[in-house]
Amino acid sequence: LYPEDGQDSETLLKNADAAMYQAKNLGRNRLAYYAPGLTHEIQQRLELEQDLRDGIWRKEFTLHYQPQFASSDGRLVAVEALLRWNHPQRGMVPPNEFIPIAEETGLIGELGCWVTETACNQAMQWRAEGSPMFTLAVNLSPYQLRGECTETLMAILERTGFDAEWFEFEVTESLLIEEGGFALQQLTEMRERLGMKIAMDDFGTGHSSLGQLKCLPIGKLKIDRSFISDLPGDANDAAIVKAVILMAHTLGLEVVAEGVETREQHRLLCQSGCDHLQGFLYGKPMPAEEISRLLADNQLRIIKTCSDH
Repeated sequence: LYPEDGQDSETLLKNADAAMYQAKNLGRNRLAYYAPGLTHEIQQRLELEQDLRDGIWRKEFTLHYQPQFASSDGRLVAVEALLRWNHPQRGMVPPNEFIPIAEETGLIGELGCWVTETACNQAMQWRAEGSPMFTLAVNLSPYQLRGECTETLMAILERTGFDAEWFEFEVTESLLIEEGGFALQQLTEMRERLGMKIAMDDFGTGHSSLGQLKCLPIGKLKIDRSFISDLPGDANDAAIVKAVILMAHTLGLEVVAEGVETREQHRLLCQSGCDHLQGFLYGKPMPAEEISRLLADNQLRIIKTCSDH
C-alpha cells in the first residue's frame, strides 16, 4: 500500500512480491499484506533458490535409502529413495525447505529425473552384487506429472536396464486431489504402459473420499506416521489404523506403516495384519554403501517378525 510500504513503484512491486510469497506459504488462495519482516524472508528465499540452482550444477545432492520389510517373515521387500542436499555452508538442508522451491521454480523436473535415474542405477548395482529382488520406491512430485512423465520414465528405465515391474512411484494423497483427473490419467497410463507400481503416501492426511480411493490406479497405501506415533496408547489411532488395514485389504491393496519406532507399535501392526513396515526401529535412511554392506552381511531383515508374537 502506498505510501506506507514504499515511495516508488520499484519498492512497492518488490514488497508486493514478498507479500505474495507469504500468501503462498500460508496455503495459497488468500490475501497477505506486506510487513517489514517479509523483506528479510524473501531475501533468504531468493538466496536459497540461487543456492539450489548452484547445488544442482555442483552435484551437491545425494540419495539415502530406507528399507521396508514384510511383517510376515521379516524379509526386505522395498527401499525408498530419499533426496538429501548437503550444502557446503548450510549443511544438510531439510527437504521441506528446498523441495517447495524446486517445485515453484520448475527445478523439480531436473531433480526428479536425477533421483529416478540415480536410484535405478544403484538398484542395478545391488543386483549385480547378488542382492535379492526388491521394489525401488521413488517419490513423485505433482509438478513432474505436468510434463511427459511416462516418456521420461520409459527413457530412464531403458537407459538403466531396470525392470518397471520392480519400480514404484509414491504419490501423496493431496497430489491426487489437487491435480484431479489429469493426475489420474497420467498415473493410469504409466501403470498400464509400463507395468510399474503406484503407492499412495501419507494416507489419511489428504481427505480423499472412499469413492475416489476405489478408482485410483494404486496398489498400496502407506499409513501416515501421525497415526503410528501414539500407538498403542491412543485408542482412536489404533482404531483408525485397524480400519484402514481392513479397508485396504478389502480393496485388494497392500498396506505399509510409516514411522514405526517401537516394539509395541510393531506388535500391534503385526496383530492388525499390516503387510509392510518402515521406520527407525528397522533402519533409518542410509547411504547406498550402508545398504550394500547390510545386504552383503545378510543383515537387512527384521529380527522379530509377526510370527514371533
